[in-house]
Amino acid sequence: MHAYPSIETKESSLNSPLTDPHIQIKDLNVYIDGRHILKNINLALPNNSVTSIIGPSGCGKTTLLKTLNRLVDDTKGVEITGSVLVNGEDIYGKDAEVTHIRKKMGLLSQKPYPLPMSIYDNVAYGPRIHGTKNKKELDKIVETQLRNVALWDEVKDRLGQSASGLSIGQQQRLCLARGLAVEPEIILGDESTSALDPLSTAKIEELLIELKQDYTIVLVTHILRQARRVSDYILFVYGGEILEFGPTEQVLLNPQHEITKQYVKGFIS
Repeated sequence: MHAYPSIETKESSLNSPLTDPHIQIKDLNVYIDGRHILKNINLALPNNSVTSIIGPSGCGKTTLLKTLNRLVDDTKGVEITGSVLVNGEDIYGKDAEVTHIRKKMGLLSQKPYPLPMSIYDNVAYGPRIHGTKNKKELDKIVETQLRNVALWDEVKDRLGQSASGLSIGQQQRLCLARGLAVEPEIILGDESTSALDPLSTAKIEELLIELKQDYTIVLVTHILRQARRVSDYILFVYGGEILEFGPTEQVLLNPQHEITKQYVKGFIS
């Protein structure tokens, strides 16, 4: 098990025993239309693990996730201070290039959004944009990533068919394959199984557990059972602040903050 950073003070959270964390957040504040949404976030996330962000509705979970791939600052009325380092690069630095940054992040949204094209072209889309034109190389990428998401055997005979013909669960796995095809460093998930049936949810959860061998994964979920099943670490956000961060079993079974205790017992929703 990785060591994890304390959140009691800014100093302790930034000087954690983590070695070269993929994601490090320093003094992050987010304001939307003058409202202080995220407040003084300081955090280093453990590499090659699954961290789930939990907390009541409106606490800032999704906003925090979106700061990791520059999706929140596209919105009018947003002001951001502080820094988010991805492999040492400040993605909010004045010279940061957004397309390059988003290539580092594989995003799995709440609902699957396959592109209006074939199954094959969905997976090949990103590599083509980034310069891969060789057909054999694209074939290899498509097969590899569809295998990685346990979809190859289900679709290998209909790669030329529209992705819209897949089930919702298959579409979500296809979107994951599409994200992996550009070789990201981090996978982000925003309530990514909320639209799926239990069987499809189980498949996605199994995939995430397998993928953490190669990726750092950050998820937003409102389902505590799911957080316990898939997560190595839990980050509890309340009122735009981090109240607790630690190994899953510790935060869910032996929380240190009184508000965390109330939340995991179901008294705060």
